[in-house]
Amino acid sequence: MARIIDTENKNLIGDNVKKYRQQQKLSQQLLSDRLETLGIYICRGSISRIEDKSRTVTDIELYGLSKVLGVPIDDLLDNIKTP
Repeated sequence: MARIIDTENKNLIGDNVKKYRQQQKLSQQLLSDRLETLGIYICRGSISRIEDKSRTVTDIELYGLSKVLGVPIDDLLDNIKTP
């Protein structure tokens, strides 16, 4: 069954993913590569779409992003702007 999201933004963490990635001077490709070492496959293009909030994020992906970026999940959800 297709997921229906009634807003333009498909996730709440895109801004924070980008912020923490850039603070650590990681490219989108390097972030993708590091996620792959955890068995989480998000291509560079999908990282871009997460950051611009045009792609949803699964709970497993959220966990992996938290681990790779070295921040608690709560920090990825901090200061979110809801639609």
